[in-house]
Amino acid sequence: MRETPDRQLILGSLAAIARGAGRAPSRSEFLSLSGISEYQVSQFFPNWSDAVKAAGLRPHTLNIRLHDRELLEDWGHAVRKHCAIPARRAYHHLGRFDTRTLERRFGPWSSLPDVFRNFAQGKQEWADVLALLPARPEPRRAYPASPACPEERREERRVPFSPSSKNRPPNRQSPSTPPPGKVRYPPLGGRPTYGGPLDFRGLRHEPVNEQGVVLLFGMVARELGYTVEAVQSGFPDCEAKRQIALQRWQSVRIEFEFESRNFRDHGHSLTGCDVIVCWRHNWPGCPSHLEILELSSLIKSLPASTD
Repeated sequence: MRETPDRQLILGSLAAIARGAGRAPSRSEFLSLSGISEYQVSQFFPNWSDAVKAAGLRPHTLNIRLHDRELLEDWGHAVRKHCAIPARRAYHHLGRFDTRTLERRFGPWSSLPDVFRNFAQGKQEWADVLALLPARPEPRRAYPASPACPEERREERRVPFSPSSKNRPPNRQSPSTPPPGKVRYPPLGGRPTYGGPLDFRGLRHEPVNEQGVVLLFGMVARELGYTVEAVQSGFPDCEAKRQIALQRWQSVRIEFEFESRNFRDHGHSLTGCDVIVCWRHNWPGCPSHLEILELSSLIKSLPASTD
């Protein structure tokens, strides 16, 4: 008969899993890897943070609301130590917080240099870190002016205005006519950005982060054959059930990611998840036992409106 876990066994197991992961495990990771039940843990610790602290570890930051300043300062310290912008894996060793905490707060990892630049601008203590960040691209005109010689300009002034196209100068567009091809305007500071136009039911734009993926999955889960049991901030994000036969359902563990390769970059356990739900699948080396639900492809087969 298996021995009933006591306080020391729980703390020893917690410390051992943390050594392997390089950080304190989330509650769900610990329960999955240790075989100890949540009820058994609750007999000695009123909440998960108390257990983590008793083991001498730092609590999992996804469950703690942190100030933007704390997160950005820690990212800046990581840049300073690394002498460059750290990739997620590098920040995992250099920083104090989970990379998902920063991405859920500030958007994709690639946007952090601009977010930090806005935060640190004018603060002398961050001048060395700002110098390590790539320079912002020079704003470019969306409608490049075509050089015209003085003779052409004089000739254009002699053409009277008329709504008829025959009186317009050749190769000149109306101000209301969009330019040909794709145009990218320089971003305006201090304003939110959105994904591409989607107009799928109540969602006007494509997801740009993990939260958008969670929302979209919730909108279509039933049509994809899933019922959601629980959603949490720890790993894995979601417990759901799906039908496998007539009158038979089975539980599945789901992790939400904006891009499927984020699962690898976040250092998640390959044995703690069954399905990755993402907006974009871009992980060619994804282990075969992990199922991928790429929502950007799946919703094309679903009606855009429920009306």
